[in-house]
Amino acid sequence: MKTINRETWKRAKHFDYFRKLDMPHFCTTANVDITRFRVWCKENHFPFFLTITYLASRVANEIPEFRYRIRGDEVIEHEVAHPSYTIMTDEGVFDYLTAPHHPDLATFIQVAHELTAEAKKQVRLVDGVDRDDVLYFTSMPWVSFTSFMHPISLSPVDSIPRIAWAKFFEENGLVKMPLSVQAHHALMDGEHVGRYFLLFQEYLDNMNSCVTKNIHFSR
Repeated sequence: MKTINRETWKRAKHFDYFRKLDMPHFCTTANVDITRFRVWCKENHFPFFLTITYLASRVANEIPEFRYRIRGDEVIEHEVAHPSYTIMTDEGVFDYLTAPHHPDLATFIQVAHELTAEAKKQVRLVDGVDRDDVLYFTSMPWVSFTSFMHPISLSPVDSIPRIAWAKFFEENGLVKMPLSVQAHHALMDGEHVGRYFLLFQEYLDNMNSCVTKNIHFSR
């Protein structure tokens, strides 16, 4: 973790402006093409949800601004941000689970799968809520939304990015999935979020670049 030098940070004025707003978060939703991704997951027996979770985390970690956080009057940058995502428990209600980020897809899924199986047994609603080196993820597989807004805390300030995806659908022979990115405008702009969508699509189209170990999983 390091502190951003606001004297040399090119977005210092933007930070001072947007942090004073009552609602400084902005949200962008767009469809991504998962046609090739779905085929790849089926052929290699990788679970859809955890693989998407891995991608969402990997892309965010490759863009520094997604690892920036506001702490008082300072901005810090984490070396890595870990995915904290919603799961459906055995009781039929959701819970939060934080899994360690790993650059290798197979390694991440192996660990996350074990943590998820254990977390489904009870509801705690506390995992990942007392730290800011996380990324909040959720999914809504029942509807193909066109917009999405997450609940946030305004006091104290909440600067953790939030990413959601929805039910995929077919359009003109392609399979598409709504993807939503919510972020604090004092830390990033549309250019950073746009870069997120572009990089996310690149990985969706070339999943082999994410795998360095020959491990397959049964769904």
